[in-house]
Amino acid sequence: MNPSSRSQRTSLLALILLLAGVFFRVIRVDLAPETLPNFSPLMAAALCGAVFIPGVLGLLLPVAALLLSDAALNLHYEIPLLSVQLLWTLPCYLMAVGIGWLLRERGAGLWQILGGTLAASVIFYLVTNTGSWLGLAAYPQSFAGWLQAMTTGLPGYLPTWTFFRNSLAGDLLFAGFFVALEYSLRDSSLKASARRASVVA
Repeated sequence: MNPSSRSQRTSLLALILLLAGVFFRVIRVDLAPETLPNFSPLMAAALCGAVFIPGVLGLLLPVAALLLSDAALNLHYEIPLLSVQLLWTLPCYLMAVGIGWLLRERGAGLWQILGGTLAASVIFYLVTNTGSWLGLAAYPQSFAGWLQAMTTGLPGYLPTWTFFRNSLAGDLLFAGFFVALEYSLRDSSLKASARRASVVA
């Protein structure tokens, strides 16, 4: 595959990942605020971006999607643009990028990428809910309070395990979609290269 077609494929995939991340985190809040909270492609975009997009773009893309969508959501809810929550979420996305880089070095296929996505989702759930437990005075600062943060959450809100279920479903679904999209783009590029080679011959 020539560098030009690879660059075009990478740019297209990057644009799709970015738009998908921002759309599902921001626009869904207005269109269907009660439907599948935490259902988002951002974690899948972070991991798959690192697998398929070479260089620093594979790191910058998911971070940009996270920061842009966070800022848009904070504007929507009329709260400060940068939130304390970033202290918990950003490291999780960077860890997903790290997992993606490891998978790329090993030439991972679909099942390995889905396994890495599952691991990233579990890490995100544990870290962010632990952050909520530490940061919210409504949670007792005890093991029982931590278990509450991991399961039932605070009264008046959905149980936290439902957010994990939705985020895991979104992560796995979109990871599968991104892998299929990458393979489809790669196949199209190979066929186009083969056609050009046959014409030249």
